[in-house]
Amino acid sequence: MYTSSLFQSPETFSSVRDTLEDITLHFTYLMRLKSQALYEHSVRVANFAGAAALHMHLPANEVSLIHYAGLLHDIGLLTMPNRLLDRVPNLSTREHQLYKKHPDLGANMLETNPACQDLIPYIRFHHERWDGAGYPKHLRSVNIPLGARILAVAAYYDSTIYSAPDFPQKTKSEVTQALFSGSGTLFDPEVTISFLNMLYR
Repeated sequence: MYTSSLFQSPETFSSVRDTLEDITLHFTYLMRLKSQALYEHSVRVANFAGAAALHMHLPANEVSLIHYAGLLHDIGLLTMPNRLLDRVPNLSTREHQLYKKHPDLGANMLETNPACQDLIPYIRFHHERWDGAGYPKHLRSVNIPLGARILAVAAYYDSTIYSAPDFPQKTKSEVTQALFSGSGTLFDPEVTISFLNMLYR
């Protein structure tokens, strides 16, 4: 009686993976199951990055793509043990080397899906640095895709500034100084300025 449910052709399930929205819903559900903090971080990064892209007057399809990439930028962390995630950023050298694999792992999860091709570089390179000292490929400056440069600022802002316990007490000047401390080394200076203008417009 179970034969029809156990033995299905691959085409039966093909529609499930057709759209970027379906894929994103699937992975955000998995992130929520794994870690509420990881899920909430991804949602905030998507909102910050999408708003910054809109403020930069990027085309509507690019704004949407960057928003989706924000939701998916850390899906590689689904492969990491929770005990490691709970220790970020206080990782041992060995743990940090494992953690640094997550951009490639996340990009690899999506590489066979046609709907995801345009956002894969944003996911793979969101930990690259403007000065070339990032990972996984040590890209520098404008060699880093713009979407990844925007995600880098948004992710840093959320994890280091917005999510800090003292954030409600921080002044505009303190937030600006915190972001500008990475401008030209961690981040694209123009993206940094646009992000700050978006926050305080």
